Amino acid sequence: MRGALAALLALALLGACSARRSEPVVGPIALDDHLKRGQHLFDQHCYKCHTQGEGGMGPIINDKPLPTFLMRTQVRLGMGTMPNFSKNQISDDELDALLDYIVALRRAEH
Repeated sequence: MRGALAALLALALLGACSARRSEPVVGPIALDDHLKRGQHLFDQHCYKCHTQGEGGMGPIINDKPLPTFLMRTQVRLGMGTMPNFSKNQISDDELDALLDYIVALRRAEH
């Protein structure tokens, strides 16, 4: 029930967001060690479906200004074809780095 409610809330918020519409993220992103860890985790767990923020199997994920708590919920519970990732797969500290990296992608100059 909580998963369905979170999914509905996420979909409602996605509908209200403006999307970049296939505009690639370019430009330098200053990566400290924390963000490099997030980038590594993105490459390891997310890239195969969310290639460079462009739609692979999954949708673009760096153009939706979702609050971090909703992104965290989606990673933990999964949604649609997206699998869930347990704390054994991605620890809470790793998830913090991953989400911070995704937010940094959003803010990158393009």
